[in-house]
Amino acid sequence: MSKSLKRVRAALDAAGVAYDLREMSAPTRTAQEAADAAGCHIDQIAKSIIFRGETSGHVKLFLTAGGNRVSAAKASAVAGEPLGKADADLIRAQTGFAIGGVAPVGHLTPVTAYLDPRLMDFDLVWAAAGTPRHIFSIAPAALNDLAGAAISDFTD
Repeated sequence: MSKSLKRVRAALDAAGVAYDLREMSAPTRTAQEAADAAGCHIDQIAKSIIFRGETSGHVKLFLTAGGNRVSAAKASAVAGEPLGKADADLIRAQTGFAIGGVAPVGHLTPVTAYLDPRLMDFDLVWAAAGTPRHIFSIAPAALNDLAGAAISDFTD
């Protein structure tokens, strides 16, 4: 089991939340791939979109419904600072995950997180579990609490 997957599972177990972690036979790097693999609506996929805070230098995590796009202007307003592109090295250094498997939990360092209210429309949502082939389902309220996210309007 990868270190990334172990961190996600440990965070979920420590929180005592109900979840279903699965290894998929096909990659789940994109929201559409994950939705197809899980057999769910694309908006039930909680995409982990990472930006770099231009002032703070810290990553900001936007948990977005799979069919939505993050508005750079709205995200910057929500974060309270200009946001820029986070490169793969920064993402791995601050979250411990590679692009394509960034989980909303189990980060190496604390990450400021925001959650798309669209995700709250579902009983269950699916998120990356630290690898390109692992995803987990969870109640969106539990995900929000576990990620320490602020429910915010940051999509187009």
